[in-house]
Amino acid sequence: MLCLSEILLKNHELSSFEALIPVIKQAANEGAIHFSMDVKPPFNDTPENWEDRLEAAFYGKL
Repeated sequence: MLCLSEILLKNHELSSFEALIPVIKQAANEGAIHFSMDVKPPFNDTPENWEDRLEAAFYGKL
């Protein structure tokens, strides 16, 4: 299972929500099949619909 908290810990150089999107897409392309949004991304540009956006990125709809 892919956890958002783990992605953020492993990619501490990320500085925006928009930079997080390709990382989520890459993890999905590398074979992750479950995605847990266990924390809210801590970026100033995190939109209100962040969960929908990350889910769309994970499932290839973004």
